[in-house]
Amino acid sequence: MNFIPVLETAQATNQASTGSSLLTMLLTFLPILLIFYFFIIRPQKKKDKEDKNMRESLSIGDEIVTIGGIVGIVTRQTEDTVVIETGGDRSKLRIQKWAIKENITALENKQAAANPPAAVPAADIPEKKEKKSKKSKNGSEEE
Repeated sequence: MNFIPVLETAQATNQASTGSSLLTMLLTFLPILLIFYFFIIRPQKKKDKEDKNMRESLSIGDEIVTIGGIVGIVTRQTEDTVVIETGGDRSKLRIQKWAIKENITALENKQAAANPPAAVPAADIPEKKEKKSKKSKNGSEEE
C-alpha cells in the first residue's frame, strides 16, 4: 500500500486551513487594535500635546498648580525650570517644568472669553420712579 498520496492530500489541506486561520486571526485583531488606537493612544497623545503647549506658553505672573498640589505665581523661568512664589511669606520654589499640572490664569482667561457677562434683562432693572410733584410757594406744581 502506498501512503504518499494520502500524506500529500493531508498537507495541502493543512496549508489551506493555516492560511484561512491567519486571515481569521488578522480580521479579529485588527478591530481591537483600532479600538485601542482611537480610545487610548490618540486621546493620550492629544493630551500630551496640550500639556506641552501649556508649559511652553507660561509667562511671568501666571498662577500655576504643580503635580504635587502646590499653588504659586511664576516669578522667573529658564529653559527647563520655573521659580514660583508661594504662600503669604513669599517663599520661592524652583521646580521642573514637567511638574506643572495646570495654568490657572490661562484657564480663567479661557473661561472668561467663553462666558462673557450676560446682559441683564430689562425686567430685572429697577425702574426709575417719577419724582412726585412739589408745590412751590405760589401753589403751582413743578416736576
